[in-house]
Amino acid sequence: MNKGKAFNRKKFSKLSRRLQVKDLKPNRPINRLDLIILRVYPRRLIYSDSYTGPVAAACGRDETGLVGIVLWNEQIDEIRIGDIVRFESGWCQMRDGELVVSTGINGRLRVVDR
Repeated sequence: MNKGKAFNRKKFSKLSRRLQVKDLKPNRPINRLDLIILRVYPRRLIYSDSYTGPVAAACGRDETGLVGIVLWNEQIDEIRIGDIVRFESGWCQMRDGELVVSTGINGRLRVVDR
């Protein structure tokens, strides 16, 4: 067996492994996290040096727990209550004592099922 192929397979399986809410840790990246959207709160506008535009809070869950969500720009209009969404290359932070996930700067959020 070629060692290069084995290494690539290990790398791929690590990247594609689905995290669960119980495994989230603050200030850590999220490779893949699937959630069902329970609530989307009204949008508001943010004005700062690093970002200016709409943002909305939401909450979601998987089979292991609940987590807060930050939605940016067009994500707000794409996501609806009941959607199953997937965070890819996102970020987890602690906000007011609770875990919150977001796509961060380079992450991606997509609807897996509606």
